[in-house]
Amino acid sequence: MVQDVKGKAESRYQELRPLREPYLRKARECAKVTLPMLFPPDGHSGSTSYPTPFQALGAYGVNNLASKLLLTLLPPTQPCFRLEVDELILNRENPPENFRAELEEAFSVIERAVMKRIEMSGDRVPLGEMLPHLLVGGNVLLYKDASQGLRVFHLDRYVVKRDPMGKPLEIVVHEEVAPASLDPEFYERIKERIKGEGTSIDRTVNIYTYVYRTPKEWRVYQECYGEVVPESEGTYPLDACPWFPLRMFRIDGEDYGRSYVEQYLGDLQSLEGLTQAILEGSAAAARLLILVRPGGSTDADSLANTPNGGIVEGNADDVSVFQLQKHADFRVTLETIQMIMDRLSRAFLLNSAVRRNAERVTAEEIRYMAAELEDALGGVYTLLSQEFQLPYIKVHLKILEKEGLLPKLPEGIVNPTIITGVDALSRTHDRNKLVGFLQTLAAALTPELAMHFINPTEAIRRLATAEGIDTKGLLRTEEELAQEQQAAQMQALVSQLGPDAMRLIGQAMLQKGGGMDVSPQGEGAPA
Repeated sequence: MVQDVKGKAESRYQELRPLREPYLRKARECAKVTLPMLFPPDGHSGSTSYPTPFQALGAYGVNNLASKLLLTLLPPTQPCFRLEVDELILNRENPPENFRAELEEAFSVIERAVMKRIEMSGDRVPLGEMLPHLLVGGNVLLYKDASQGLRVFHLDRYVVKRDPMGKPLEIVVHEEVAPASLDPEFYERIKERIKGEGTSIDRTVNIYTYVYRTPKEWRVYQECYGEVVPESEGTYPLDACPWFPLRMFRIDGEDYGRSYVEQYLGDLQSLEGLTQAILEGSAAAARLLILVRPGGSTDADSLANTPNGGIVEGNADDVSVFQLQKHADFRVTLETIQMIMDRLSRAFLLNSAVRRNAERVTAEEIRYMAAELEDALGGVYTLLSQEFQLPYIKVHLKILEKEGLLPKLPEGIVNPTIITGVDALSRTHDRNKLVGFLQTLAAALTPELAMHFINPTEAIRRLATAEGIDTKGLLRTEEELAQEQQAAQMQALVSQLGPDAMRLIGQAMLQKGGGMDVSPQGEGAPA
């Protein structure tokens, strides 16, 4: 879309708004059984009353899954990306032997600087707001502002148009701002239009932000009452646009995504209805009603007015207690509820889904089931890494380059690669396999014999890599280990021969200009 679109932001928003309504209705339907306040009705305010679900599993599951995704997208203890050089280009240049190690060390400094900037920006807070919207509604818009940080726009605040392959072409955002936040001269220009619509000067005004793609770049401007807001026009590189229209699950040919909750909406609605029936039935069954036979010798008023432990004339056969007699029906309902809760617990990765109902559950079984549940979200990790993490990191790199804090990376040669999500899952499986292999080998051959076949240094490095731990400066080098072994051998030789003998041997060797060969048994002989 390359034609002049200035002054058409509001009209374009109204054109694309009907295409968004089916997804917004579905999002509100999913929110009713999870977190109703995420997608309020049109015209909501502080006095809006939201429905309260009869079950809390939906809300608990969404919050739990959002926390897991947040830790996966931005791990607090390690970078979520690494910089890599195109292997074909690097091999073509025939770099020196130690060039790759120096390059990785320099990249490591950049990676830590970017992650430190992310931690200082406070982006985790808006990401924590974004993920429940993404899980329940399937769509959310993020904007990375260089000065104000990350902003979140809910589905009812923006529209998006994509090409058939799913790439965004247009984004129109609707905001309501206070007139005091506008430029004074610009506000005077549109003041009469606001009054003409009957809007109080103290009320908010509508701002439309139009972001659209051209063959060479992204363009953006803001519009208010048909006028372009001063100093709102700008451009972004094609690969570093700070506007991220995110989807949970993509559907070919659709401009919006589908939510995670929508996949399990049937179970959530069934759980909601059955829980409501159980609560209402339990309340009815909890009522205490005493029945008195009409025409009997027992007086109902005397029975009701007699205090506890009192005496009243009557016949016990005239009195009975009303019972609902629905225990069998309640049991079927409770079993159905438990079956649905087990399925939903697995879907939302709750701890109750990891441990099966049995007297003895091994730790290995729990680890296996936890890994199996995590693998079920592999597709979610993949889409978020491509539509959020990778563009998010590229925008951060561009910001730091623009501020002069990072050198400009050569385009097409050095590229960031996401190392969380599916890659993190594979590293976890590699670690489990390595630990299982070492344990099996030690059990089959005894630990002492197994150590003869294992390189301890390489095993430690692989475990550290699987855990995402930087071993630089942490592990001893081969030279340090050799020096320590030689020092230990010399210490053993000194203990065996005594310091005086070692001093005489050393003096004799110096006089002959030779050295000493220390054998593994601590014996030395002139060279």
